[in-house]
Amino acid sequence: MIDPQLLRDNPDVIKASQEARGASVDVVDDAVAADAARRSAITSFESLRAEQNAFGKTVAKAPKDEKAALVQQAQALAAKVKEAQATVTEAEDAFNAVVRSIPNVVLSDVPKGGEDDFVTLRTVGTKPEFDFEPKDHADLGEHLEIIDIPRGVKVSGSRFYFLRGLGARLEIALMSLGLDRAVAAGFEPLITPTLVRPETMAGTGFLGEHAAEVYRLEADDLYLTGTSEVALAGFHADEILPIEPGQAHRYAGWSTCYRREAGSAGKDNRGILRVHQFNKLEMFSYVHPDEAEAEHEKLVGYQESMLQDLGLHYRVIDVAGGDLGTSAARKFDIEAWVPTQGTFRELTSTSNCTTFQARRLDIRYRTESGKTAPVATLNGTLATTRWIVAILETHQQADGSVVVPEVLRPYLGGVEVIEPR
Repeated sequence: MIDPQLLRDNPDVIKASQEARGASVDVVDDAVAADAARRSAITSFESLRAEQNAFGKTVAKAPKDEKAALVQQAQALAAKVKEAQATVTEAEDAFNAVVRSIPNVVLSDVPKGGEDDFVTLRTVGTKPEFDFEPKDHADLGEHLEIIDIPRGVKVSGSRFYFLRGLGARLEIALMSLGLDRAVAAGFEPLITPTLVRPETMAGTGFLGEHAAEVYRLEADDLYLTGTSEVALAGFHADEILPIEPGQAHRYAGWSTCYRREAGSAGKDNRGILRVHQFNKLEMFSYVHPDEAEAEHEKLVGYQESMLQDLGLHYRVIDVAGGDLGTSAARKFDIEAWVPTQGTFRELTSTSNCTTFQARRLDIRYRTESGKTAPVATLNGTLATTRWIVAILETHQQADGSVVVPEVLRPYLGGVEVIEPR
């Protein structure tokens, strides 16, 4: 949730954030009013409780002949205290409901607008050119017998697939390369749960506007995660972490992920670009809030290093406020060039969630004064099934074979070219 102190002291900052997101500004005024009502209810309750405590001492010291009347007064006062406490609970519930509907406050220099209003920060690499008609990744996968979509559909329905032979090995190679690099950068590997409780899913902000994309097991009241970010954020819920400037807790979560891809029918739905199940390696950082922006740049740097070594042409974009998820204060996407589509497609995203998730999940660090404060959390993709799309299309040859990027060959037993079996 947003910082209540910021809401109280500078609601205009939150209103500006809502404007950048194209979201309701009036909800900020509603939250301010709910906060004032909550604090007023707490003040009244505490005043009555103090009066009750003082009166209790009076009753204890009173002569026996006066106690009967005083006890009646004490009971009446206790009823008022109970009523005031109920009012506090009601006011707090109302405040939490409205304040939790407000997404994270975007950073001041985030572009305004929607999906098409991103700012391109840089374009890297050379756009692949061919002296033959390139195949798309689905045709390449079928030709090489490394992707089997018809059997995936037969077994599970649309947007499912099998990776076969070197296709399966290619994904494992890609994930292993990412994991090795994450470990070298100081990330602790975790294989995470893919089923989480509602409080964990809600704490990371995935039960808001993107709830329709999440699979839920109603009988168990559990959710299937669309990214290990969810489990990684919940890993330190309700904890105080030993974080000081210059220190961080960094994890690399390897997991299978699940998404409904609600609302995306007919868009990017050929092949394995938009699917219901995929694997992903996700970086996750817990850092001092003052170092969140610097950590964000580091995560992007790790992603770019991977894409460069895979020989992919890509661009880094600063996502506009209206296209940010609930938890992100800023997000950088990296989009790789997909030759047969003649455009860039998202391969990675990395988000600075500032203290938003930590407030919801009660993840804190101890300040110099000894008090606790919420940490900052960040996340970023380091490898995923989707990368295979760009790798196959970029490195294809006229005969339908695909050159394996040199950096992946040691993970494939030295295989240099994927050829038809």
